[in-house]
Amino acid sequence: MTHLLSLLVVIPIAGLIPLFIFRRDAGAAKQVAITTTAVELAVSIWMLAQFKVGEPGFQLVERLDWLPSLGISYLVGVDGISVLLVPMTTLLTFISVLYSSGGAIKTRITEYMTAFLLLEVGMVGVFIALDLFLFYIFFELMLVPMYLIIGIWGGPRRIYATLKFVLFTLAGSLLMLVGIVAVYIASADASGSRTLSLPDLLELRGRFSADFQFWVFLAFALAFAIKLPMVPFHTWLPDAHVEAPTAGSIVLAGVLLKAGGYGFLRFGLPLFPFGVQAWLPLLILLSVVAILYGAIVSAVQKDLKKLVAYSSVAHMGFVTLGIFVLNLQGGVGAVLQMLNHGFVTGALFLLVGIQYEKTHRRMIADLGGIANTWPLFTTFFGVFVLASLGLPGLNGFVGEFLVLIGSFKFTGVPLGGLFWGPAAAIGVILAAIYLLWMFQRVMYGPVREAYRALPDMSRLEIACALPLLLLTVLLGVLPQPFIAYIEPSLDRVIRLATDPSFTVVAFK
Repeated sequence: MTHLLSLLVVIPIAGLIPLFIFRRDAGAAKQVAITTTAVELAVSIWMLAQFKVGEPGFQLVERLDWLPSLGISYLVGVDGISVLLVPMTTLLTFISVLYSSGGAIKTRITEYMTAFLLLEVGMVGVFIALDLFLFYIFFELMLVPMYLIIGIWGGPRRIYATLKFVLFTLAGSLLMLVGIVAVYIASADASGSRTLSLPDLLELRGRFSADFQFWVFLAFALAFAIKLPMVPFHTWLPDAHVEAPTAGSIVLAGVLLKAGGYGFLRFGLPLFPFGVQAWLPLLILLSVVAILYGAIVSAVQKDLKKLVAYSSVAHMGFVTLGIFVLNLQGGVGAVLQMLNHGFVTGALFLLVGIQYEKTHRRMIADLGGIANTWPLFTTFFGVFVLASLGLPGLNGFVGEFLVLIGSFKFTGVPLGGLFWGPAAAIGVILAAIYLLWMFQRVMYGPVREAYRALPDMSRLEIACALPLLLLTVLLGVLPQPFIAYIEPSLDRVIRLATDPSFTVVAFK
Protein backbone atom coordinates (compact mmCIF):
# COMPACT_ATOMS: atom_id res chain seq x y z
CA MET A 1 0.00 0.00 0.00
CA THR A 2 2.94 2.35 0.59
CA HIS A 3 4.19 1.82 -2.96
CA LEU A 4 0.95 2.15 -4.90
CA LEU A 5 2.16 5.00 -7.08
CA SER A 6 5.37 3.23 -8.01
CA LEU A 7 3.28 0.18 -8.81
CA LEU A 8 1.31 2.28 -11.31
CA VAL A 9 4.58 3.09 -13.08
CA VAL A 10 5.93 -0.46 -12.91
CA ILE A 11 2.86 -2.40 -14.11
CA PRO A 12 2.92 -1.18 -17.76
CA ILE A 13 6.70 -1.68 -17.85
CA ALA A 14 6.27 -5.23 -16.51
CA GLY A 15 3.69 -5.84 -19.23
CA LEU A 16 6.40 -5.29 -21.84
CA ILE A 17 8.10 -8.55 -20.81
CA PRO A 18 5.30 -10.94 -21.89
CA LEU A 19 4.71 -8.72 -24.92
CA PHE A 20 8.29 -9.39 -25.97
CA ILE A 21 7.93 -13.10 -25.28
CA PHE A 22 4.74 -13.36 -27.39
CA ARG A 23 5.82 -10.77 -29.96
CA ARG A 24 5.04 -13.08 -32.89
CA ASP A 25 1.55 -13.96 -31.63
CA ALA A 26 -0.85 -11.07 -32.28
CA GLY A 27 -3.67 -12.64 -30.28
CA ALA A 28 -1.47 -13.17 -27.24
CA ALA A 29 -0.12 -9.62 -27.53
CA LYS A 30 -3.67 -8.26 -27.42
CA GLN A 31 -4.50 -10.32 -24.33
CA VAL A 32 -1.32 -9.21 -22.57
CA ALA A 33 -2.06 -5.53 -23.26
CA ILE A 34 -5.70 -5.83 -22.19
CA THR A 35 -4.74 -7.65 -18.98
CA THR A 36 -1.95 -5.20 -18.16
CA THR A 37 -4.11 -2.11 -18.63
CA ALA A 38 -6.97 -3.74 -16.70
CA VAL A 39 -4.65 -4.41 -13.75
CA GLU A 40 -3.37 -0.84 -13.99
CA LEU A 41 -6.96 0.44 -13.89
CA ALA A 42 -7.75 -1.71 -10.84
CA VAL A 43 -4.67 -0.46 -8.97
CA SER A 44 -5.54 3.17 -9.78
CA ILE A 45 -9.03 2.67 -8.35
CA TRP A 46 -7.45 1.09 -5.26
CA MET A 47 -5.18 4.13 -5.02
CA LEU A 48 -8.23 6.39 -5.16
CA ALA A 49 -9.84 4.40 -2.36
CA GLN A 50 -6.76 4.95 -0.14
CA PHE A 51 -6.87 8.72 -0.63
CA LYS A 52 -8.14 10.70 2.39
CA VAL A 53 -10.69 13.21 1.17
CA GLY A 54 -10.44 16.67 2.73
CA GLU A 55 -6.67 16.85 3.19
CA PRO A 56 -4.99 19.48 0.98
CA GLY A 57 -1.45 18.08 1.02
CA PHE A 58 0.21 15.30 -0.94
CA GLN A 59 -0.61 11.73 0.00
CA LEU A 60 0.80 8.26 -0.78
CA VAL A 61 4.18 9.97 -1.07
CA GLU A 62 7.27 7.99 -2.02
CA ARG A 63 10.71 9.55 -1.96
CA LEU A 64 14.05 8.05 -2.91
CA ASP A 65 17.35 9.82 -3.50
CA TRP A 66 18.07 9.37 -7.18
CA LEU A 67 20.92 11.78 -7.96
CA PRO A 68 21.62 13.19 -4.50
CA SER A 69 24.70 15.13 -5.58
CA LEU A 70 22.45 17.08 -7.97
CA GLY A 71 19.50 17.39 -5.59
CA ILE A 72 17.31 15.19 -7.82
CA SER A 73 15.05 12.60 -6.24
CA TYR A 74 12.44 10.06 -7.25
CA LEU A 75 9.49 11.80 -5.61
CA VAL A 76 5.88 10.90 -6.35
CA GLY A 77 2.60 11.71 -4.65
CA VAL A 78 -0.98 12.73 -5.35
CA ASP A 79 -3.32 15.41 -4.05
CA GLY A 80 -6.91 16.34 -4.85
CA ILE A 81 -5.93 17.82 -8.21
CA SER A 82 -4.16 14.74 -9.56
CA VAL A 83 -5.86 11.86 -7.75
CA LEU A 84 -8.84 11.80 -10.14
CA LEU A 85 -6.76 12.32 -13.27
CA VAL A 86 -4.84 9.08 -12.71
CA PRO A 87 -7.92 6.75 -12.85
CA MET A 88 -9.19 8.77 -15.82
CA THR A 89 -5.89 8.03 -17.59
CA THR A 90 -5.92 4.31 -16.81
CA LEU A 91 -9.58 3.95 -17.84
CA LEU A 92 -9.09 5.68 -21.20
CA THR A 93 -5.95 3.64 -21.86
CA PHE A 94 -7.79 0.40 -21.09
CA ILE A 95 -10.68 1.39 -23.38
CA SER A 96 -8.25 2.34 -26.15
CA VAL A 97 -6.42 -0.99 -25.96
CA LEU A 98 -9.68 -2.94 -25.69
CA TYR A 99 -11.17 -1.23 -28.75
CA SER A 100 -7.95 -1.68 -30.75
CA SER A 101 -8.00 -5.43 -30.01
CA GLY A 102 -11.27 -5.77 -31.92
CA GLY A 103 -9.66 -5.43 -35.33
CA ALA A 104 -9.19 -1.68 -35.73
CA ILE A 105 -5.42 -2.27 -35.91
CA LYS A 106 -4.37 -4.96 -38.37
CA THR A 107 -0.59 -4.63 -38.69
CA ARG A 108 2.35 -4.74 -36.26
CA ILE A 109 0.01 -5.34 -33.36
CA THR A 110 2.71 -6.20 -30.81
CA GLU A 111 4.56 -2.97 -31.53
CA TYR A 112 1.29 -1.03 -31.28
CA MET A 113 0.49 -2.48 -27.85
CA THR A 114 4.06 -1.81 -26.73
CA ALA A 115 3.67 1.84 -27.69
CA PHE A 116 0.46 2.08 -25.67
CA LEU A 117 2.01 0.59 -22.54
CA LEU A 118 4.95 2.99 -22.77
CA LEU A 119 2.53 5.84 -23.32
CA GLU A 120 0.64 4.86 -20.17
CA VAL A 121 3.87 5.01 -18.15
CA GLY A 122 4.44 8.58 -19.30
CA MET A 123 0.85 9.72 -18.80
CA VAL A 124 0.50 8.31 -15.28
CA GLY A 125 3.98 9.54 -14.37
CA VAL A 126 3.17 13.13 -15.33
CA PHE A 127 0.28 13.22 -12.85
CA ILE A 128 2.22 11.77 -9.90
CA ALA A 129 5.72 13.29 -10.29
CA LEU A 130 6.63 15.88 -7.65
CA ASP A 131 10.22 16.45 -8.77
CA LEU A 132 10.66 18.78 -11.73
CA PHE A 133 13.33 16.58 -13.34
CA LEU A 134 11.16 13.48 -12.97
CA PHE A 135 8.15 15.39 -14.31
CA TYR A 136 10.17 16.42 -17.37
CA ILE A 137 11.19 12.81 -18.07
CA PHE A 138 7.59 11.61 -17.98
CA PHE A 139 6.45 14.68 -19.98
CA GLU A 140 8.92 13.79 -22.73
CA LEU A 141 8.20 10.05 -22.51
CA MET A 142 4.62 10.69 -23.67
CA LEU A 143 5.95 12.19 -26.88
CA VAL A 144 7.76 9.17 -28.34
CA PRO A 145 4.96 6.53 -28.23
CA MET A 146 2.39 9.00 -29.55
CA TYR A 147 4.79 9.90 -32.36
CA LEU A 148 4.95 6.20 -33.28
CA ILE A 149 1.20 5.61 -32.91
CA ILE A 150 0.36 8.44 -35.31
CA GLY A 151 3.33 7.96 -37.62
CA ILE A 152 2.96 4.19 -38.15
CA TRP A 153 -0.75 3.45 -37.72
CA GLY A 154 -2.21 6.83 -38.74
CA GLY A 155 -3.95 8.06 -41.88
CA PRO A 156 -2.61 9.07 -45.31
CA ARG A 157 -1.00 12.32 -44.07
CA ARG A 158 0.40 10.76 -40.91
CA ILE A 159 4.04 11.74 -41.55
CA TYR A 160 3.14 15.42 -41.89
CA ALA A 161 0.88 15.30 -38.84
CA THR A 162 3.33 13.50 -36.60
CA LEU A 163 6.27 15.73 -37.53
CA LYS A 164 4.18 18.81 -36.81
CA PHE A 165 3.09 17.31 -33.49
CA VAL A 166 6.67 16.50 -32.49
CA LEU A 167 8.15 19.83 -33.57
CA PHE A 168 5.55 21.84 -31.66
CA THR A 169 5.62 19.81 -28.47
CA LEU A 170 9.40 19.34 -28.48
CA ALA A 171 9.92 23.09 -28.83
CA GLY A 172 7.72 23.64 -25.78
CA SER A 173 9.47 20.92 -23.81
CA LEU A 174 12.91 22.41 -24.50
CA LEU A 175 11.69 25.79 -23.24
CA MET A 176 10.46 24.10 -20.07
CA LEU A 177 13.86 22.42 -19.68
CA VAL A 178 15.49 25.87 -19.78
CA GLY A 179 13.07 26.98 -17.06
CA ILE A 180 13.85 23.89 -14.95
CA VAL A 181 17.59 24.61 -15.19
CA ALA A 182 16.96 28.22 -14.13
CA VAL A 183 14.92 27.05 -11.12
CA TYR A 184 17.64 24.55 -10.23
CA ILE A 185 20.33 27.25 -10.24
CA ALA A 186 18.16 29.70 -8.29
CA SER A 187 17.36 27.12 -5.60
CA ALA A 188 20.93 27.05 -4.24
CA ASP A 189 21.24 27.71 -0.52
CA ALA A 190 24.22 29.01 1.44
CA SER A 191 25.94 25.62 1.33
CA GLY A 192 25.45 25.34 -2.44
CA SER A 193 22.96 22.47 -2.33
CA ARG A 194 20.12 22.61 -4.83
CA THR A 195 16.76 20.91 -5.29
CA LEU A 196 14.04 20.31 -7.86
CA SER A 197 11.57 18.83 -5.38
CA LEU A 198 8.26 20.69 -5.57
CA PRO A 199 7.57 20.72 -1.80
CA ASP A 200 11.07 22.03 -1.13
CA LEU A 201 10.79 24.62 -3.90
CA LEU A 202 7.56 25.90 -2.37
CA GLU A 203 9.55 26.72 0.77
CA LEU A 204 12.26 28.42 -1.29
CA ARG A 205 10.12 30.37 -3.76
CA GLY A 206 10.65 33.58 -1.80
CA ARG A 207 14.13 33.65 -3.32
CA PHE A 208 12.69 33.93 -6.84
CA SER A 209 12.65 37.61 -7.83
CA ALA A 210 9.77 39.12 -9.81
CA ASP A 211 11.94 39.41 -12.94
CA PHE A 212 13.07 35.80 -12.57
CA GLN A 213 9.47 34.61 -12.23
CA PHE A 214 8.39 36.69 -15.25
CA TRP A 215 10.73 34.83 -17.60
CA VAL A 216 10.70 31.37 -16.04
CA PHE A 217 6.90 31.29 -15.86
CA LEU A 218 6.89 32.23 -19.56
CA ALA A 219 9.13 29.23 -20.35
CA PHE A 220 6.85 26.85 -18.44
CA ALA A 221 3.70 28.50 -19.80
CA LEU A 222 4.77 28.09 -23.43
CA ALA A 223 5.38 24.36 -22.89
CA PHE A 224 2.00 23.87 -21.23
CA ALA A 225 0.19 26.15 -23.72
CA ILE A 226 1.48 24.08 -26.65
CA LYS A 227 0.48 20.83 -24.95
CA LEU A 228 -3.06 22.04 -24.14
CA PRO A 229 -3.07 23.55 -26.84
CA MET A 230 -3.90 27.25 -26.40
CA VAL A 231 -4.49 29.54 -29.36
CA PRO A 232 -2.27 30.34 -31.30
CA PHE A 233 -0.26 27.15 -30.57
CA HIS A 234 -3.14 24.83 -31.51
CA THR A 235 -2.49 24.17 -35.18
CA TRP A 236 -0.81 20.78 -34.59
CA LEU A 237 -3.91 19.38 -32.87
CA PRO A 238 -6.46 18.99 -35.72
CA ASP A 239 -3.89 17.36 -38.01
CA ALA A 240 -2.75 14.96 -35.28
CA HIS A 241 -6.33 14.00 -34.42
CA VAL A 242 -7.44 13.49 -38.01
CA GLU A 243 -4.48 11.27 -38.88
CA ALA A 244 -4.23 9.35 -35.58
CA PRO A 245 -5.94 5.96 -35.24
CA THR A 246 -9.08 6.00 -33.13
CA ALA A 247 -7.37 4.86 -29.93
CA GLY A 248 -4.63 7.44 -30.45
CA SER A 249 -7.23 10.21 -30.71
CA ILE A 250 -8.92 8.98 -27.52
CA VAL A 251 -5.81 9.28 -25.37
CA LEU A 252 -4.52 12.36 -27.17
CA ALA A 253 -7.70 14.31 -26.41
CA GLY A 254 -8.56 12.55 -23.18
CA VAL A 255 -5.18 12.60 -21.44
CA LEU A 256 -2.27 14.28 -23.21
CA LEU A 257 -3.94 17.67 -23.48
CA LYS A 258 -4.59 17.59 -19.73
CA ALA A 259 -0.86 17.53 -19.04
CA GLY A 260 -0.79 21.19 -20.03
CA GLY A 261 -3.59 22.31 -17.74
CA TYR A 262 -2.27 20.13 -14.93
CA GLY A 263 1.23 21.61 -15.37
CA PHE A 264 -0.14 25.12 -14.87
CA LEU A 265 -1.85 24.07 -11.63
CA ARG A 266 0.97 21.91 -10.29
CA PHE A 267 4.00 24.06 -11.08
CA GLY A 268 3.13 27.35 -12.81
CA LEU A 269 0.74 28.89 -10.28
CA PRO A 270 2.31 27.87 -6.96
CA LEU A 271 5.98 28.47 -7.88
CA PHE A 272 5.73 31.74 -9.83
CA PRO A 273 2.93 33.97 -8.43
CA PHE A 274 4.53 37.19 -9.72
CA GLY A 275 4.96 35.64 -13.16
CA VAL A 276 1.30 34.59 -13.16
CA GLN A 277 0.19 38.13 -12.34
CA ALA A 278 2.42 39.61 -15.03
CA TRP A 279 1.06 37.38 -17.80
CA LEU A 280 -2.50 37.16 -16.50
CA PRO A 281 -4.22 39.62 -18.93
CA LEU A 282 -2.76 37.82 -21.96
CA LEU A 283 -3.68 34.38 -20.60
CA ILE A 284 -7.28 35.42 -19.93
CA LEU A 285 -7.52 36.94 -23.42
CA LEU A 286 -6.12 33.82 -25.11
CA SER A 287 -8.46 31.57 -23.10
CA VAL A 288 -11.57 33.45 -24.21
CA VAL A 289 -10.27 33.66 -27.79
CA ALA A 290 -9.78 29.87 -27.75
CA ILE A 291 -13.37 29.33 -26.57
CA LEU A 292 -14.86 31.51 -29.31
CA TYR A 293 -12.40 30.62 -32.07
CA GLY A 294 -12.68 26.88 -31.42
CA ALA A 295 -16.46 27.05 -31.57
CA ILE A 296 -16.59 29.16 -34.75
CA VAL A 297 -14.04 27.02 -36.60
CA SER A 298 -15.81 23.82 -35.48
CA ALA A 299 -19.05 25.09 -37.03
CA VAL A 300 -17.56 25.26 -40.52
CA GLN A 301 -15.76 21.90 -40.51
CA LYS A 302 -16.74 19.36 -43.14
CA ASP A 303 -14.78 16.49 -41.59
CA LEU A 304 -16.55 14.97 -38.54
CA LYS A 305 -13.30 14.08 -36.77
CA LYS A 306 -11.83 17.52 -37.35
CA LEU A 307 -14.97 19.10 -35.90
CA VAL A 308 -14.50 17.14 -32.67
CA ALA A 309 -10.80 18.10 -32.68
CA TYR A 310 -11.53 21.83 -32.92
CA SER A 311 -14.17 21.51 -30.20
CA SER A 312 -11.30 20.41 -27.91
CA VAL A 313 -9.65 23.79 -28.48
CA ALA A 314 -12.80 25.49 -27.20
CA HIS A 315 -13.25 23.15 -24.24
CA MET A 316 -9.63 23.49 -23.16
CA GLY A 317 -10.13 27.26 -23.33
CA PHE A 318 -12.58 26.83 -20.45
CA VAL A 319 -9.88 24.93 -18.56
CA THR A 320 -7.31 27.72 -18.83
CA LEU A 321 -9.93 30.38 -18.12
CA GLY A 322 -10.93 28.56 -14.94
CA ILE A 323 -7.29 28.23 -13.88
CA PHE A 324 -6.37 31.88 -14.40
CA VAL A 325 -9.39 33.57 -12.84
CA LEU A 326 -7.57 32.54 -9.64
CA ASN A 327 -10.56 31.72 -7.47
CA LEU A 328 -11.89 28.50 -6.02
CA GLN A 329 -14.97 28.15 -8.23
CA GLY A 330 -13.03 28.68 -11.44
CA GLY A 331 -10.20 26.35 -10.40
CA VAL A 332 -12.51 23.52 -9.33
CA GLY A 333 -14.43 24.00 -12.57
CA ALA A 334 -11.18 23.76 -14.55
CA VAL A 335 -10.21 20.42 -12.95
CA LEU A 336 -13.73 19.07 -13.45
CA GLN A 337 -13.63 20.28 -17.03
CA MET A 338 -10.41 18.31 -17.58
CA LEU A 339 -12.11 15.17 -16.27
CA ASN A 340 -15.30 15.79 -18.20
CA HIS A 341 -13.49 16.58 -21.43
CA GLY A 342 -11.48 13.37 -21.06
CA PHE A 343 -14.58 11.22 -20.77
CA VAL A 344 -16.83 13.04 -23.26
CA THR A 345 -14.40 13.92 -26.04
CA GLY A 346 -12.66 10.55 -25.66
CA ALA A 347 -16.09 8.96 -26.18
CA LEU A 348 -16.85 11.15 -29.19
CA PHE A 349 -13.58 10.14 -30.85
CA LEU A 350 -14.39 6.50 -30.05
CA LEU A 351 -17.81 6.77 -31.71
CA VAL A 352 -16.47 8.67 -34.71
CA GLY A 353 -13.92 5.85 -35.11
CA ILE A 354 -16.64 3.20 -34.82
CA GLN A 355 -18.74 4.71 -37.58
CA TYR A 356 -15.65 5.28 -39.76
CA GLU A 357 -14.67 1.61 -39.46
CA LYS A 358 -18.13 0.69 -40.76
CA THR A 359 -18.79 3.37 -43.38
CA HIS A 360 -15.24 4.44 -44.30
CA ARG A 361 -16.58 7.98 -44.47
CA ARG A 362 -15.83 10.98 -42.27
CA MET A 363 -17.20 13.83 -44.33
CA ILE A 364 -20.45 15.06 -42.81
CA ALA A 365 -21.97 15.49 -46.27
CA ASP A 366 -21.41 11.77 -46.96
CA LEU A 367 -23.27 10.71 -43.83
CA GLY A 368 -26.94 10.97 -42.90
CA GLY A 369 -29.88 8.85 -41.81
CA ILE A 370 -27.80 6.87 -39.33
CA ALA A 371 -30.52 7.12 -36.65
CA ASN A 372 -32.81 5.01 -38.81
CA THR A 373 -30.43 2.04 -38.90
CA TRP A 374 -28.19 2.46 -35.82
CA PRO A 375 -30.48 3.38 -32.89
CA LEU A 376 -28.00 2.28 -30.24
CA PHE A 377 -25.14 4.21 -31.79
CA THR A 378 -27.37 7.27 -32.13
CA THR A 379 -28.33 7.09 -28.45
CA PHE A 380 -24.71 6.93 -27.27
CA PHE A 381 -23.60 9.64 -29.68
CA GLY A 382 -26.53 11.88 -28.74
CA VAL A 383 -25.81 11.70 -25.00
CA PHE A 384 -22.15 12.60 -25.51
CA VAL A 385 -23.04 15.46 -27.86
CA LEU A 386 -25.44 16.85 -25.25
CA ALA A 387 -22.76 16.49 -22.57
CA SER A 388 -20.24 18.28 -24.78
CA LEU A 389 -22.55 21.26 -25.29
CA GLY A 390 -23.16 21.53 -21.52
CA LEU A 391 -26.68 20.18 -20.99
CA PRO A 392 -27.63 20.32 -17.27
CA GLY A 393 -27.68 16.84 -15.76
CA LEU A 394 -24.62 15.73 -17.71
CA ASN A 395 -21.01 16.28 -16.74
CA GLY A 396 -20.18 18.99 -19.28
CA PHE A 397 -22.50 21.43 -17.55
CA VAL A 398 -20.89 21.29 -14.10
CA GLY A 399 -17.35 22.25 -15.09
CA GLU A 400 -18.38 25.03 -17.48
CA PHE A 401 -20.89 26.43 -14.98
CA LEU A 402 -18.26 26.70 -12.24
CA VAL A 403 -15.74 28.25 -14.64
CA LEU A 404 -18.31 30.87 -15.68
CA ILE A 405 -19.13 31.64 -12.03
CA GLY A 406 -15.44 32.13 -11.34
CA SER A 407 -15.10 34.29 -14.46
CA PHE A 408 -17.94 36.61 -13.49
CA LYS A 409 -16.36 37.10 -10.05
CA PHE A 410 -12.90 37.82 -11.45
CA THR A 411 -11.66 41.44 -11.33
CA GLY A 412 -7.92 40.98 -11.82
CA VAL A 413 -7.66 42.16 -15.45
CA PRO A 414 -8.90 45.13 -17.48
CA LEU A 415 -12.66 45.12 -18.19
CA GLY A 416 -13.16 42.58 -15.39
CA GLY A 417 -15.38 39.55 -15.12
CA LEU A 418 -18.48 41.33 -16.36
CA PHE A 419 -16.84 41.42 -19.79
CA TRP A 420 -14.84 38.17 -19.93
CA GLY A 421 -17.54 36.06 -18.26
CA PRO A 422 -20.29 36.87 -20.82
CA ALA A 423 -17.75 36.57 -23.65
CA ALA A 424 -16.94 33.04 -22.53
CA ALA A 425 -20.64 32.25 -22.11
CA ILE A 426 -21.15 32.99 -25.81
CA GLY A 427 -18.95 29.96 -26.44
CA VAL A 428 -21.52 27.73 -24.72
CA ILE A 429 -24.21 29.02 -27.10
CA LEU A 430 -21.97 28.48 -30.11
CA ALA A 431 -21.20 24.93 -28.93
CA ALA A 432 -24.91 24.12 -28.91
CA ILE A 433 -25.23 25.47 -32.45
CA TYR A 434 -22.38 23.55 -34.10
CA LEU A 435 -22.88 20.30 -32.18
CA LEU A 436 -26.65 20.08 -32.71
CA TRP A 437 -26.27 21.06 -36.36
CA MET A 438 -23.66 18.35 -36.82
CA PHE A 439 -25.87 15.79 -35.03
CA GLN A 440 -28.83 16.65 -37.24
CA ARG A 441 -26.84 16.26 -40.46
CA VAL A 442 -25.17 13.00 -39.44
CA MET A 443 -28.05 11.21 -37.76
CA TYR A 444 -31.17 12.33 -39.59
CA GLY A 445 -32.40 12.69 -43.14
CA PRO A 446 -32.82 9.99 -45.76
CA VAL A 447 -31.03 6.68 -45.20
CA ARG A 448 -28.17 6.14 -47.61
CA GLU A 449 -28.44 2.77 -49.29
CA ALA A 450 -24.76 2.01 -48.78
CA TYR A 451 -25.24 2.16 -44.99
CA ARG A 452 -28.62 0.42 -44.70
CA ALA A 453 -27.20 -3.08 -44.16
CA LEU A 454 -24.35 -2.05 -41.83
CA PRO A 455 -24.65 -3.39 -38.25
CA ASP A 456 -25.22 -1.27 -35.15
CA MET A 457 -22.68 -1.25 -32.28
CA SER A 458 -21.11 -4.59 -31.39
CA ARG A 459 -20.77 -5.93 -27.86
CA LEU A 460 -17.12 -4.86 -27.77
CA GLU A 461 -18.00 -1.33 -28.88
CA ILE A 462 -20.76 -1.12 -26.26
CA ALA A 463 -18.34 -2.35 -23.59
CA CYS A 464 -15.93 0.44 -24.54
CA ALA A 465 -18.52 3.23 -24.59
CA LEU A 466 -20.68 2.21 -21.61
CA PRO A 467 -18.24 3.14 -18.78
CA LEU A 468 -17.81 6.60 -20.31
CA LEU A 469 -21.59 7.00 -20.56
CA LEU A 470 -22.08 6.03 -16.91
CA LEU A 471 -19.38 8.46 -15.75
CA THR A 472 -20.86 11.22 -17.92
CA VAL A 473 -24.19 10.85 -16.15
CA LEU A 474 -22.69 10.30 -12.68
CA LEU A 475 -20.50 13.40 -12.81
CA GLY A 476 -23.47 15.41 -14.04
CA VAL A 477 -25.95 14.24 -11.41
CA LEU A 478 -23.62 13.82 -8.40
CA PRO A 479 -20.63 16.15 -8.85
CA GLN A 480 -20.16 16.92 -5.14
CA PRO A 481 -18.17 13.76 -4.24
CA PHE A 482 -15.69 14.64 -6.97
CA ILE A 483 -15.59 18.30 -5.93
CA ALA A 484 -14.80 17.17 -2.37
CA TYR A 485 -11.61 15.56 -3.65
CA ILE A 486 -10.54 18.65 -5.57
CA GLU A 487 -11.43 21.64 -3.35
CA PRO A 488 -8.89 21.45 -0.48
CA SER A 489 -5.85 21.04 -2.71
CA LEU A 490 -7.12 23.56 -5.25
CA ASP A 491 -7.70 26.11 -2.49
CA ARG A 492 -4.07 25.71 -1.42
CA VAL A 493 -2.84 26.26 -4.99
CA ILE A 494 -4.96 29.40 -5.36
CA ARG A 495 -3.59 30.77 -2.09
CA LEU A 496 -0.04 30.06 -3.25
CA ALA A 497 -0.74 31.85 -6.54
CA THR A 498 -2.43 34.92 -5.06
CA ASP A 499 -0.44 35.42 -1.83
CA PRO A 500 3.35 35.47 -2.40
CA SER A 501 3.91 35.33 1.36
CA PHE A 502 1.83 32.15 1.82
CA THR A 503 4.01 29.14 2.57
CA VAL A 504 3.48 25.45 3.08
CA VAL A 505 5.62 23.12 5.15
CA ALA A 506 7.31 20.52 2.97
CA PHE A 507 7.39 16.92 4.09
CA LYS A 508 10.78 15.42 4.85
